[in-house]
Amino acid sequence: AARLSGGENRLVSLPLSRIRVIMKSSPEVSSINQDALFLTAKATELFVQYLATYSYKHGRGKEKNALTYSDLSHTAEECETFQFLADILPKKILASKYLKMLEKEKQDGEVGEGEEEDEEEEDEDE
Repeated sequence: AARLSGGENRLVSLPLSRIRVIMKSSPEVSSINQDALFLTAKATELFVQYLATYSYKHGRGKEKNALTYSDLSHTAEECETFQFLADILPKKILASKYLKMLEKEKQDGEVGEGEEEDEEEEDEDE
């Protein structure tokens, strides 16, 4: 296996030192082979390129001639291949809408708890 030379580093756009830090953050990793580091960086680049291209083609990017965050979040939500990214790329919502959602969930939770208590009381009566 050939070691990375300065010229081979240019085959990868991502900084190998950052990737090494991320890989070493796993407690199961004690040492990282240079070839594994290079292949991880290249695979990451190809994945990001594929995600961006897919999002651009299937989003509104062609209309605006730009890739937007909403294109990426829509892809993560709608495409089965990228659904594992749905938590990382959530749809943007306004803070006011989020607060209303939280309030509604809180109210639904209180109603749900009240119903459970009523059912417990009915069971005790029987």
